Amino acid sequence: MPFVAIALGSNLGDRRAHLDFAIERLRDVLTALQVSSITETAPVDVPDDQPPYLNAVVVGETALEPEALLDKLTSLELERGRERRAFRAARTLDLDLILYGDRVMRTDTLEIPHPRFRDREFVLRPLVELDPEWIDPVTGQTMEKLLRSRES
Repeated sequence: MPFVAIALGSNLGDRRAHLDFAIERLRDVLTALQVSSITETAPVDVPDDQPPYLNAVVVGETALEPEALLDKLTSLELERGRERRAFRAARTLDLDLILYGDRVMRTDTLEIPHPRFRDREFVLRPLVELDPEWIDPVTGQTMEKLLRSRES
């Protein structure tokens, strides 16, 4: 089974409860689940003034194919009241599929690895916390090297 990484974020409502909900529900589809530290971060690349996010990353193995996993993530977001009113709007729960083993793919609805994860410290730092030697299948660099190059 492939090892996957999923980024979690919330900046509306009871942010911690939204993340806790996602972590517990992801135990249904990910085995050997590991959870990073949860950190508060300022919104990045958003179109309006928004409250800060709580962010984390989970990793684990899954039997689901990428599209089925994406469907599960979307359904969990909806269960927590996420509304997609505008691009990068504030949200109760945001779940992004970041890495799916060493798979590289692009469809109309899904791109793996996530196209912007290398630019987001709030994703890279938790990935390094959980598995610093995980290799980005596009660049061939470890998560630790990606983070270090971002910091310099």
